[in-house]
Amino acid sequence: MKKVVKTIAALALLVVGFFALTMSTSTTASAASNKSYNQIYKVAKSHLGARYVYGATGPSAFDCSGFTSYIYKKGAKTTLPRTAQAQYNHYKHVSYKHIKKGDLVFFGWSKGSISHVGMYIGKGKMIDAQNRGVVREAVHAPWWHAVGYARVTTD
Repeated sequence: MKKVVKTIAALALLVVGFFALTMSTSTTASAASNKSYNQIYKVAKSHLGARYVYGATGPSAFDCSGFTSYIYKKGAKTTLPRTAQAQYNHYKHVSYKHIKKGDLVFFGWSKGSISHVGMYIGKGKMIDAQNRGVVREAVHAPWWHAVGYARVTTD
């Protein structure tokens, strides 16, 4: 009987230890993600007001996907595909309900005709390059039709 109790106690400690290790690992990964977002946002914010030019990739003028590519490259050393449609096709999609700071927000007529991209910055807002230049604005503005959202992996 004592052997059974010791075995159960050892298994319980093993399970508790496993969950403690798992929780600490996920906390560390989350903190790294926040650090990465902060760097990307810092780069993006430094370009507020930059001109919009179709096909431009920075640093003084951007188109929408040129801007998202630029800020991820400078802020997280991550290379994104060049066009908004290619960025949409490349990354794992998330629902608006699960969107996080740093996720990409895509606009257009449908999932097959993406025409614009911005980066989500929280509280229903994004930063993007559009005809008024690089600005912060609402994701669900009346002039945009949100088609989808994607999470960029920076690891």
